[in-house]
Amino acid sequence: MRFFGSSGFRGGPAILGLTVALTLAVVMPTTHAFDMQSHRGGRGLLPENTLAAFENAIRMGTTTIELDIAITSDGIPVVSHDPALNPAYTRDANGQWLTRHEPLIKNMTLAEVQTYDIGRLNPGHPYGREFPEQQPRDGQRIPALADLFKLVNDMGAQDLHFDMETKINPHQPNNTLAPEDFVKTLLKVIHEAGMTRRVMVQSFDWRTLELLHALEPDIRTMYLTVEWDDFNTVRDPAWTAGHRIQQFKGSVPHMVRASAGTAPGIIWAPNFKNLTPELTKTAQSLGLQVIPWTVNDKPQMDRLLGFGVDGIISDYPDRLRSVMAERGMALPKGVQK
Repeated sequence: MRFFGSSGFRGGPAILGLTVALTLAVVMPTTHAFDMQSHRGGRGLLPENTLAAFENAIRMGTTTIELDIAITSDGIPVVSHDPALNPAYTRDANGQWLTRHEPLIKNMTLAEVQTYDIGRLNPGHPYGREFPEQQPRDGQRIPALADLFKLVNDMGAQDLHFDMETKINPHQPNNTLAPEDFVKTLLKVIHEAGMTRRVMVQSFDWRTLELLHALEPDIRTMYLTVEWDDFNTVRDPAWTAGHRIQQFKGSVPHMVRASAGTAPGIIWAPNFKNLTPELTKTAQSLGLQVIPWTVNDKPQMDRLLGFGVDGIISDYPDRLRSVMAERGMALPKGVQK
C-alpha cells in the first residue's frame, strides 16, 4: 500500500502561502461567504447521521451537512461516525439496545447494517444525556451515502455541500479498510453521483487527505486537529502522515500547508478550544480556510465569528443561524420541497 508524502512541498512557508493564496482566489467556489455546517446533520436536534437529521438541516437552511463515512463488507460507503455499531443509539431487530461497540461495519453487508434502528438515544447510556433536545425518529437506519445524495437531489437542494469524514484510526488498522482502499471506494460513489465539486473530505488521519490530493485534486480537503491532554493528533505523526510539529516551530497551520502542498481548497478544522485569533490569521495568510468544530454554545459561536473564521461546525444549526442573524450575516436559505 502506497502512502503519499508532502505533495511536492518545496521552499519556505511564506512563498508557498502566497502561491496558494493566489491559486485559491481563482478556483475556490463562492456559494457562500461563510460555511455553516450542521454536524452529523445537527445531532442536537435529531438522531445523528440519519436521513431525518439531514432533511431537517436542509429544510432549516444550512450551507453544508457534515457526516462520517464507514464502509461495509460489500464495499458500500455508509454514514456512520463509528467503525462499529454504537450502543449509545443502536437497537437490534428485536428492539433491544446493544451493550457493546460491535460488530464492525467493515464485517457487515449493507443489508445487515440496516437491520438496526438508530432513531433515538439510549436513555441508559451517558451519551444519551448529552443531547436533551434531540427528538427521536424511530425506524431510522444507517444510510448509504448514495441514499443521502438521492435525498438531496430529490429535495432540489442544489446549493448544498457535503463535508464527509473518513473514519480511519492509524492505531486501529484492523477496524476499517486501509486508507487507499477506503479513499478509492468513497471516490467511486462521489463520482457516480456527480458530486465532486460539492464535496469536501475531512480527516484526522492526514494520509487519506494526501491520497485525495493525488487521486482527485479537485476535491477540497479539511485537516482536522485536536490538542487535548488525553488526545493530541498534532503531536502524533501517525495522524499527520508523518509530519512532525517540531519541523514547523510548533505551527499547526504551517504543518497543514506543508501536507497539502499547493493543492487548492484546503481547510484547517481545529477543535474550537485550540483556536486563537492569531492562529486564525496565520492560517488564512497561508491560503487556508479556518472552520472550527464542534461549537454549540452561542457565546462561543459569537466569539469565534469575531476571530473571522470562515465557517463553524455545530450540533445546533438553529443556534448558529440565530447568532449569525444577530450579527447581520447572510443566512443560507432552507429548502421546502
